[in-house]
Amino acid sequence: MPEEVLFKSESNQSREEIASYLRKVADNLDSGNAISLKSGSESVTLNPPARPTFEVKAEREGPAGNMTERSIEFELEWDENDGEGGGSGQLEIE
Repeated sequence: MPEEVLFKSESNQSREEIASYLRKVADNLDSGNAISLKSGSESVTLNPPARPTFEVKAEREGPAGNMTERSIEFELEWDENDGEGGGSGQLEIE
């Protein structure tokens, strides 16, 4: 399926700085507010529905034989037309 990137930001941050960003997103989700992303002249505001799909993915990446890069990705996904996500299964994060 084709993809259009609406916003992208990538930079090295401390754990505390990342936690602050994630906390702001969590606060906006809790209160039902839109989430605005800004970096330089780029910006986008998204309003997730009450029940989006929440995807969590842990990956190991890199060239064959040297996959030394690790990542954790958190993604909220929903259909603009019907406002709800899909998916199933109970997630636990400890």
